[in-house]
Order: sequence, then C-alpha cells, then structure tokens
Amino acid sequence: MERITSRTNPFLVHIKKLIKNRAYRRDTGECVSDGIKLLDEALRWGADLTAVLLTPDVPLPALPSTVRCIQIPQDVMASLSPMKAPQGALFSFRSPTLTPPTLLTGNRYLVLDGLQDPGNVGTIWRTANAFEADGLLLTGPCADPYSWKVLRASMGAAFRMPVWEITPQALQELAQNSGLPLYATALRADTLRLQALTGERFAIIIGSEGRGISSELLELCQETIRIPMNPQCESLNAGAAAAVVLWELYRR
Repeated sequence: MERITSRTNPFLVHIKKLIKNRAYRRDTGECVSDGIKLLDEALRWGADLTAVLLTPDVPLPALPSTVRCIQIPQDVMASLSPMKAPQGALFSFRSPTLTPPTLLTGNRYLVLDGLQDPGNVGTIWRTANAFEADGLLLTGPCADPYSWKVLRASMGAAFRMPVWEITPQALQELAQNSGLPLYATALRADTLRLQALTGERFAIIIGSEGRGISSELLELCQETIRIPMNPQCESLNAGAAAAVVLWELYRR
C-alpha cells in the first residue's frame, strides 16, 4: 500500500478535481465515490476501480491487482472527502459509457427530463433498481449521474443498473426502433389513470418539479398518465411519483 501525507500531492489534487468538477470527470472518464458500503458494492458488482484511498483505521479489502491502493491520514481524508463525517474510504473508478445502446430490449425504462437535484436522481435510480427497471435515461439539464451526490443517493444502484444520457430527438428514434411506447406523467386530453395502462413494455417520462415535462417530449408521447390522488394535492415530488409508477408496473 502506498502512503501519501501531503494534501498537495498531484494524485490527491486529481481526486479533488474529480469530486468537484463535472467537466473534468467527463474529460478523464473517471469519477469518485465515498464510503465503505459503496466500495463494497462497487467491488461486488464489478466496477472498474482505478484507486482506493483509506485511512489507517479502515482495513484493506480484497482488491484487483490493477487498483492503486493508498493510505492517507485522517486529516487529509477530511480535506478530500465531500462528506462532513468521512467514513475513511474514497475510491475512483472509470465511468461506464453514457451512450445508450442501439436498441432497448427490456420492458421497463424510466426517462428523467431535466431533474437537476442530485439527491432526486440518485433516489430514483435506487428505486428503479429496486423495482427491476431495465435502465434510466436522462434528457435535458439533469444532474450528472456520476457525481458523488448522485452515487451516494443511489446506494449502490449505480453499479447494478445502467444509466444513459440522450437528447429528445435521439430518444424518439431509439424508442421507435425498439418498439417501446413513450408515456409521460402529465395532464392533457388523452391522460389515462396509471392503473389503466396496458401492454408489457413502457418508457415512462418523469419531469422536474419546477417546469414539468418539456413540450418537446410531450409531443413524442403516445399518451400521458396520471397518478390518482387526493384532489386537494396538485402533484407529487418527482422521486415519489417515480416510486408510485415503478411500483405499479412492478406489481403486475
């Protein structure tokens, strides 16, 4: 195990930039996550680890020989970690491709349109994985799926279920080529109750709480669906709406 004690070490500067800078993550093809549990999940599900940084009180896990392993003092970890109470483990890994496949062969996909809150995106990713969705598609100005906040909120789902970024035009083409109907959670003349949705395959669009689903995406949808609820309530949080939709499709 290597030992680094200086906060200005070039490799630690690199790790810090990966944590803070989305453009740098994209340029390098790497990202960083924190915590012992997420490191265990990354190892269990075959993430392409590049480096693991540990404090002296954290035991060294079994790592592939290609992974750089570094021990750093607790004060250096505190300066690196984005957490207020670091768990003594940081790790970097190569980001999976965000380019979607040429065909979507699964049955259930979730499309997030312009969800900028990392906690929401990570929580929805985790929920989609729990209810056996086949993938998550991000369009519009969504949070970076490989930021540390999204990764932490996903609680390991980021290592188990794919996520892709896509433009509305490319989404329309991909859905058509895949024989995958697009539905949006929105109100218009053709809106169906969620329970009335028929068929086996779906791509459901969830919009941001601030602006909803863009008009461009709404025009691509065969139909829209609504979640029945108390008329006193106007809408649900995006994460709650996604959970209800995913559960309804899963229970079938």
